[in-house]
Amino acid sequence: MSTVPVLVAAVFSPVVAVLPLAVAFGLFLRHRPARAGAVLAAATPMFGIGTALLGLDLLPRPLALGALAFDLVLFGVAVAVADAFDEGEAVRADLVRSLVVSLATAILFGAQVVVVMVHTEARLEPLLFGTVAAAIAVQVLASPISAVADRLVLPGLAKDRAELRGAIDALPRRNPLADVDVQEFAKLTRRALSHYGDLGKLVASPLTDLPVITDRLAARGAVDQPVERAVELKALLLESVTRLKPRDGDFGTSDEWRHYNALYFYYVAGIRPYSVRTKREDLDPPSRRALAWFVGQVPERTLHNWQNAGAKLVAADLFSQVESR
Repeated sequence: MSTVPVLVAAVFSPVVAVLPLAVAFGLFLRHRPARAGAVLAAATPMFGIGTALLGLDLLPRPLALGALAFDLVLFGVAVAVADAFDEGEAVRADLVRSLVVSLATAILFGAQVVVVMVHTEARLEPLLFGTVAAAIAVQVLASPISAVADRLVLPGLAKDRAELRGAIDALPRRNPLADVDVQEFAKLTRRALSHYGDLGKLVASPLTDLPVITDRLAARGAVDQPVERAVELKALLLESVTRLKPRDGDFGTSDEWRHYNALYFYYVAGIRPYSVRTKREDLDPPSRRALAWFVGQVPERTLHNWQNAGAKLVAADLFSQVESR
């Protein structure tokens, strides 16, 4: 008897899965990232139940596949919303744009196969599904495909073009800066620091709306547009990190150096001491000393704690500039 509730949930999984979707959008509208994990926890069993349903033969296969597809869509939405919460980004405009473009490409290419199917007796369902899937995949993976093509054909421009594409893709995910407390401001600062080397992701940071950035753009006569704001945010972060640096040299290992070391060498200099795939031959002497110190004496968890503490100091510095206006 214990299996009956599970089977009932499997049969009605598309209906039940509406609840995670509603919760996901509710969380998005209320901006409560702390509960995003609950969305994934609710959506994952629904997808698992729908998958198990295929092997039980309790429903006609087309209906079971439709239920699984429905659950998969809702599961994808929940994951996207949770990821957007984690990054402090908006998700609605990006989801709607992706849906519209996907539907347009599916109809454009799928309709051609349907016309052929109507006028012939051949079974072209596999071709229809393959064409629609390929059309959607090409538009969804447009940026990665372009990046691969650039590396093959335009290697000298590949990095710059990828950065500009990242900025363009980030614009729909840009979330305006609302009234946030000090704790939330520190989280936004931590995320911005982690994206220091990625201008595209900085474009989507709510911190680009800081009033001090508007003042700085006006002071240097720059155009007020998203990329310029991201560049100015990057400069602000660097200035705040630099203010953490002690005055006795370029590198040190005492306690007063730990916050600066954890932020500057990891995020600004781009050192990844615990990654076996990262090999840097262009490091200056302080960065080489910092790399050796991280690898030999600083556990990864300790570095993570120092980064969190350092990010709070940077956030306090930025917040003080906002409060002083």
